[in-house]
Parts: sequence; C-alpha cells; structure tokens
Amino acid sequence: MSERMETGCCIAGGGPAGMMLGYLLARQGIDVTVLEKHGDFLRDFRGDTVHPSTMQVLDELGLLEAFLKRPHQKTERVALHLNDRAYEIADFTHLPVAARFIAFVPQWEFLDFLADEARKLPNFRLMMSTRADELLVDEGRVCGIWARTDDTTFEIHSPLTVACDGRDSTLVPAAGFEIEEKGAPIDVLWFRLPREDRHGEGESLGYMKAGGFLVTLNRGDYWQCALVVRKGADALVRGEGLEAFRARIAHLAPHLGDEAEAIERMEDIKTLNVQVSRLECWWREGLLAIGDAAHAMSPVGGVGINLALQDAVAAARILAKDLKAGSVRHETLEAVQKRREWPAKITQAAQVFAHDRFVIPALEAEGELPVPWPVKLLNAAPLLRRLPARAIGLGPRPEHWRGG
Repeated sequence: MSERMETGCCIAGGGPAGMMLGYLLARQGIDVTVLEKHGDFLRDFRGDTVHPSTMQVLDELGLLEAFLKRPHQKTERVALHLNDRAYEIADFTHLPVAARFIAFVPQWEFLDFLADEARKLPNFRLMMSTRADELLVDEGRVCGIWARTDDTTFEIHSPLTVACDGRDSTLVPAAGFEIEEKGAPIDVLWFRLPREDRHGEGESLGYMKAGGFLVTLNRGDYWQCALVVRKGADALVRGEGLEAFRARIAHLAPHLGDEAEAIERMEDIKTLNVQVSRLECWWREGLLAIGDAAHAMSPVGGVGINLALQDAVAAARILAKDLKAGSVRHETLEAVQKRREWPAKITQAAQVFAHDRFVIPALEAEGELPVPWPVKLLNAAPLLRRLPARAIGLGPRPEHWRGG
C-alpha cells in the first residue's frame, strides 16, 4: 500500500533534536510530522545527561517542573578518580540557571516526556515504526521523503525536511552532503552493574588509572558503565575473556569488584563506535540536518544530547517564520548552520584535545598516572570549579526560548 501525505515540516528521527524541534514548531502553530524508525525509545546507547542548559530551556517553556517529576538522578558536583584518589573538578551549584545540576535521565524517559507534551498539540504527529528511506526531489529541490512501515509506503510532501536521524543517517548520504572526519581514537564498551547503596556514592563518576578509563552513570538501582578502549580494541578485549574483563573493572574501581561478577557473559557488553565528524554544509534546498546527523560527537563530557537539543531550539526559532509562510529560503537554512556550527566546532575541538592529551595517554600508560596540573588546581581551588561547570553545563552559545 502507498499513501500520500502533506505536512508543514517533516522531521526524520525521533531523538532529542527531532522531538524537541517537532514540539517547538508545533507549539508555534506549524503542522509537524516526526518519523521514528523504532517502535519505542528504549535503547541504551542513547545519552543520559540532561545538562543545566537544556533544563533552562525547559524552564523557559514551563516544562521543567513536570520533567523533574520523571525518574532522574541529580549530580551537582563532578569528581574524577585518578589512581584511587578523588579530585573534585566541577561544581554546578553556582550556575545562573533554574536547575544547577546535571540530571541523569535514561533517554527514553526524556523522549517519552517530550512526546507526551507534543501529543497535546493538535498539529503534531509522531509516526513510530516508520523509517525515512529516500528523498523526494523535484528539479534539485528536496520536497519531502519516502517513508516506510512494514506494510505501508508513505509519500510525505513538505516545504522542509529535517534530518535528525543521527550519525547513521540515511538522508545525509542521500543528499550528497560531504562529511569532515575529525577522528576518534577510542571506542566505548557499554554494560550494566548492580548499584549497592552501601557504597554511599550517588554521583556519577570517572575512574582513571594506567591502562584504563571507566565512567559510571547512576541509574538508580544500577550503574550504566562505559569502559573506554582504543579504537578497534574491542576484539582484543573480548578475546581476553570474561574473567579478564571483570578484573579490568576491579582494577579501575576496586569498590565495584564484587558487582563486576554480575556480568555473566561477554554478549552483555555492547560496543559503541565513537565518531567525531561534521558536515561541511548542513543544508540544501528543502533539507536541513541538525544534531548528530550534522555533527557526531564523542561521549567525552556527555554533551552530545545537549548540543543536539540546542540545535533544535535555534532551528525552531529561526525557521518558524518561513515555515508559517510555506516556503523556506536558503538564507534561512544557512542562518541555522551559521548559528550552531561554531558551538559544534568548539565542542569537538575540546573533545579531540581531551582524547589526545588525557584519555589516550592514560590508556597507554604503565605504572601510576601523573595527575595533570589542571586537575590538581581545580581540586585545590573550589572557586575555579565553576569554570568547567559552565563549560560543561551551559556550553558555548547556549540557546534560550522566548517564543510562545
């Protein structure tokens, strides 16, 4: 079967950027259709960190109080464990925002929240289990997409299609966009450990020693863990076997040694292929890419979800006038990229610097790690911890919502 549809804006991808953009456009009276290829939002590889910049936007939208009723864990301060010693490096409690902390929220909770709010708007449509497969092009201009479910094909016509379908976007290569690779020398092994209150550690922390780097994210009754390894080392680590993997965890975070026994098989450990890349041009006539589709981020700093959300806020603000008129000018699309490209470049440069100066040296080191002087300084001077808190919590050029 095949169906033809018309919409004011077609958004491919129901991740943070797509859901936020769809909600904000619909809130301004624009007819919006969001396509999500999965039947739900339950995927562990999606980021958990909702930063103060994002919660400030939710506050400006009048949604923060409702959002914070969802299950979440607060982190007001961040510490890094080096050689089994804790170093305080960031303090969010002094930020000039409504929520002075990072909220660790399983991303499916966040996306369900946005979807619930968006469904209250009469001009918002969310099509689950619907994948965007091909672009509709008329005389060089994108005029919509072909989308498919298991039994139906949709010909969706729209004055603007927005690719929010992530780093593995189908629309980005279809559009002929060129990708600039920045290189990522790491991958991440993703797994869960039970969380015991007896440890008394509610914060989400990083543990670094010679040969390894482990991040633990507090999800209430379990830790979502990320073990950082060299790019391509996945097969080597798996080849060493389960006992060796458990020993790695116990070496990096001795208090989690018992919990590591809960890993019953190597198949419980998933591999995240880390990328750092961005498009040279984010748009062509009738098509715009934002979020991970425009700039794939490293998990370092946990900023990817928030950068994508900031893209959506800026895009909703800039695009609204043209979308209401039924035609989006190329100058308007260019303005979105101009607004959001600089924050993406700055963030990626910081991530590449962190890879090269801190993460890779730690993975290659033998013996005790030297403690970098900035870490020592931040630990010794509480006032200075406000600087990394601002860089992480707000980021470069945070966006605000002053619309309806």
